[in-house]
Amino acid sequence: MQNPKEAIQRVTGAFALIDSLKRHGVQHIFGYPGGANLPIYDEIYRAEQAGELKHILVRHEQGAAHAADGYARATGKVGVCLATSGPGATNLVTGLATAYMDSVPVVAITGQVPRGALGTDAFQEIDIFGITLPIVKHSYLVRDPADLPRVVAEAFHLAGSGRPGPVLIDIPKDVGNDPIDYTPVEPGTVRRTGYRPTVRGNPRQINQALQLISEAKKPLLYVGGGAIMAAAHPEIAELADKFQIPVTTTLMGKGAFDENHPLALGMLGMHGTAYANFAVSECDLLIAVGVRFDDRVAGTGEKFAHDAKVIHIDIDPAEVGKNRTTDVPIVGDVRQVLGDLLQRSHQLGMEGKPEQTREWCDRIKEWRSDYPLDVPQPEDGISPQEVLVELARQAPDAFYTTDVGQHQMWAAQFLKNGPRRWMTSGGLGTMGYGLPAAVGVKVAQPDDAVICISGDGSFQMNMQELGTLAQYGIGVKVVILNNGWLGMVRQWQHLFYSDRYEATNLEEGTPEFARLADVYGIEGITVRRREDLQGAIAQILSHNRPVILDVRVTRNEDCYPMIAPGHDNRDMMGLPS
Repeated sequence: MQNPKEAIQRVTGAFALIDSLKRHGVQHIFGYPGGANLPIYDEIYRAEQAGELKHILVRHEQGAAHAADGYARATGKVGVCLATSGPGATNLVTGLATAYMDSVPVVAITGQVPRGALGTDAFQEIDIFGITLPIVKHSYLVRDPADLPRVVAEAFHLAGSGRPGPVLIDIPKDVGNDPIDYTPVEPGTVRRTGYRPTVRGNPRQINQALQLISEAKKPLLYVGGGAIMAAAHPEIAELADKFQIPVTTTLMGKGAFDENHPLALGMLGMHGTAYANFAVSECDLLIAVGVRFDDRVAGTGEKFAHDAKVIHIDIDPAEVGKNRTTDVPIVGDVRQVLGDLLQRSHQLGMEGKPEQTREWCDRIKEWRSDYPLDVPQPEDGISPQEVLVELARQAPDAFYTTDVGQHQMWAAQFLKNGPRRWMTSGGLGTMGYGLPAAVGVKVAQPDDAVICISGDGSFQMNMQELGTLAQYGIGVKVVILNNGWLGMVRQWQHLFYSDRYEATNLEEGTPEFARLADVYGIEGITVRRREDLQGAIAQILSHNRPVILDVRVTRNEDCYPMIAPGHDNRDMMGLPS
């Protein structure tokens, strides 16, 4: 509610915007200035001078969107990015699509040409409202500066509630300049009447789910990013322990369950562990929690877990039953639903029966023993897997971001992460995500180690953000698994295109990354020998300054296990014969 002691103020639209952001807890904005958003930057200047918030100047607007995304994933709060009109706004598009695909709460603010110039093809005019419609939860074009307090409150509510996602606010330049009678709108006081996500699960369906759990002899928890967003890890742990249910996670779900727990099977899907993929192929009950049965996990959908009954719990009703027939659909907040399910099990006196799933758990232990993840140790170099095993040993509690490709899959296989300590582009697969996302994570978590795992191809997509690290002393550690290839594409060319390596060799034209770091005024280290690896990782972790560690790994290592497109989860390539 409005504080009655606060008199209505006569201020500019830009002041109302920045004051509204502060009221919604915004402490950091990632952005890049231009002509159309100068009124906003003028207010940011005043707020920074007063110590009320911090603006981080990125080197490319895409970096601003990814940084806001990383900030949001690491904290659970809404991340904020800011760009100008025209190319500044369009440069946000890839980052907004990344956040949309992975359900990340971001508010993107763009400058726009003055209202009188809209529709005239004015300099740097672009319809960013229309361009982003398919990749945001909602868009605003603010024509009345008096609407800004309400719009900000609505945007934060929409971005962070239900299934999270990005929201765009497009602000013409004169809207920022015009004076208004400002009445603040406090967080939580605005609700869009047409947007009321279901939070509580249907009690009858919860009872049906419990009945299936009580009967299952080979149950499996299949946990995704929705569980991370809902902070449902305590409930997942309780459910798994109580009924002795093994747990596998998607790429986005890493950290939702303790990956060192005996019931943890790691990631499933195209590059998941063999034992997770065997388990999902033979389970008799699949409890899908905050997942969408995407093609990299479930392939063609109906063949996935084909012998199992399916319980599907998700906040988004559009996802339930979309890619896989569901026996018990439960729409609601994952944490709330699991909490209600556990409470109902207590009311019914349901106790776990370890003997009911013991044979199943023993079978999985056999698979784990027979098909462990392989860590090659070549005589003539360092394998990528060795690097990640050493990182996991020395920095088990770090926040990790990744780019996209082989290094991403190896990182998912060998790093064991806690909740909100794993940030990657899962749905869109955005190369160049890792470094700017790490900027956002480190700004949010300045006292923790933040490590970006990248490849020599992905890193070059947004390596200009080294300038952001240098300017603000943001102590991100970048570890590049450098094999001189676009590695995942090369692997597919090897496996499916008879070794026709077209446009994937990066040996020529790739910079010496350690020297590049030096040019930016930050530390750079190159490692070529196994005996130097342990010490180099210890060195980069010994301080809180930015650094690049360029590890020259073996060139032609393929990432296994691998499920070829269209194949069943148990039909994996690269397993020992």
